[in-house]
Amino acid sequence: MKWTDHSDKTLLQRSFLFGITGIVLCILSLLNTYFQVLAAPMGPMNGVGMALQLVGLSLAVLVIRKRKLTSEIKEKAKKMILVLAVGLLFFILTL
Repeated sequence: MKWTDHSDKTLLQRSFLFGITGIVLCILSLLNTYFQVLAAPMGPMNGVGMALQLVGLSLAVLVIRKRKLTSEIKEKAKKMILVLAVGLLFFILTL
């Protein structure tokens, strides 16, 4: 089944899950960089976190591009895009 065949609420829910997982992974990577809890390279974990945020962002954009959206879904998609874009920009600038 293609991603475009799912309902808008399902896509927004998956966008949230991908985005929050990516943010958590990037925060853990950032915290480990400063506090040195694990003696492991955090680059791959940071990259996976950013990739998950990009997937979440693209799903939110996919929702907002659909036709005949309710205003509630449209507002949620706009907020999701804003939050994920700011989060992604923050973690790119902390590299």
